[in-house]
Amino acid sequence: MAIDLGTVNTVVYLRDRGIVLNEPSVVALETLDGVTKVRAIGAEAKLMLGKTPETIRAIRPMRDGVIADIDVAEQMIKHFIDKAHGGPSRLPRRPDIAICIPSGATTVERRAIQQAATNAGARKVFLIEESMAAAIGAGLPVTEPIGAMVVDIGGGTTEVAILSLRGLAYSTSVRVGGDRMDEAIASGIRRRHNLMIGEATAERIKVEIGTALMPEDEKGAVMRVKGRDLVNGVPSEIEVSQADIAGFLTDLVGQIVETVLSALEKTEPELAADIYDQGIVMTGGGSLLAGLDTALAQATGLPVIVAENALTCVAMGAGRALEDPVFNGVMAEA
Repeated sequence: MAIDLGTVNTVVYLRDRGIVLNEPSVVALETLDGVTKVRAIGAEAKLMLGKTPETIRAIRPMRDGVIADIDVAEQMIKHFIDKAHGGPSRLPRRPDIAICIPSGATTVERRAIQQAATNAGARKVFLIEESMAAAIGAGLPVTEPIGAMVVDIGGGTTEVAILSLRGLAYSTSVRVGGDRMDEAIASGIRRRHNLMIGEATAERIKVEIGTALMPEDEKGAVMRVKGRDLVNGVPSEIEVSQADIAGFLTDLVGQIVETVLSALEKTEPELAADIYDQGIVMTGGGSLLAGLDTALAQATGLPVIVAENALTCVAMGAGRALEDPVFNGVMAEA
């Protein structure tokens, strides 16, 4: 089994079955008479974000790709393992699990992920760098002496890596991802329109009309958005345009482009020649932001391709690395 334990979504890959689960990394906790227990996990818990009474908290146990709350993360992993196998069983399951980690994760953060997975029922835990898993999932030639570049934009981090011969020739990560984009949209709308919107609304705006490039006409597509008017304190509805959203995201897109350019500057000449031929492959949910591939291509002068299965290729790559002896050495047993 392979798990891409993401800040926003958790994707689970099962041997011989492929991707069996793709759910939000959200846990709803209910406190009654001083006792806290899990109320819901995954898609059901996400529906509760921003809508809970005082006794219920909907939280994300992952932050910037690493565990922020180990006890809750453990329960979430256990729930997803059971769900991937078709529900809890009377016999304890002890699967071998490969878990994807950001390249910038510290030793403490790695240990927290390993401990959470072991406590959730893993027999052996293998850790694989997200960039490597993304490259394998996207079908890049990571075992050959050919340079390949991957930009994996997740919910919490953007991982930029240059890979060759089963290893990372260079890798860096910046804490910019889908979450920061949602925050930028929400704060931009609050500043410009005096309207307070929730996390789920900001994410919907990003998916529907979000773009990394200014639209060719003055406003581009428009969308009706509801929230709370900060002046009158009552529910209100406004219209936001694609041009507005592109403006709110400019800084974050700039940071991603800057990180890619910095990685290219530090690349060995022979690898740089390969990347010139192969281009840059983008993976992760954040890579689906409209116009981001074009913005990156304009800044680097290189061809930029968004992986076919951008949302799931990290989990698929980790699963393939666990199954196929060709990828021996790309992951470490924790």
